[in-house]
Amino acid sequence: MRQERNYHAGLAAETSVLRQYLAAGYALLAQRFRGDQGEIDLILQRGDDVIFVEVKKSRTFEAAALRLGSRQIARILDTASEFLGTQPRGQLTPTRFDVALVNSVGEVTVLENALAP
Repeated sequence: MRQERNYHAGLAAETSVLRQYLAAGYALLAQRFRGDQGEIDLILQRGDDVIFVEVKKSRTFEAAALRLGSRQIARILDTASEFLGTQPRGQLTPTRFDVALVNSVGEVTVLENALAP
C-alpha cells in the first residue's frame, strides 16, 4: 500500500514539475524515458537545447535532494547519452541536466544544470 502511495505521489510531483516547465515555454520530448541503463523522468526541449530533468519528492527540498546518489546520477547520464543517439545532432546536441525538488506541500524548486557532467 505504501509503495503504491509513493508511486502516485511521485507521478503527481512529476506532473507538477512538467506543468511548470510547459508554462515557461519548454516542449515535452519524453516522459519516463526508459533506456538500457535506467530512466529519466522528463526530457524537454527549448530551442536547440535538450533538458533532462530528474524529479525528487520528499518532505523538504533538502531531503528530496539527498535522495539523488552518485550511482543514480551515473545512470541518468548514461541514459541521456542513449537518448541523444536518437537526436539529429546526437552527442553534439546542447544539453542541460536539471533536478526538480518537490516538498510535502507540492512546492517546486528547480536546480538548473545541477548535474553538469
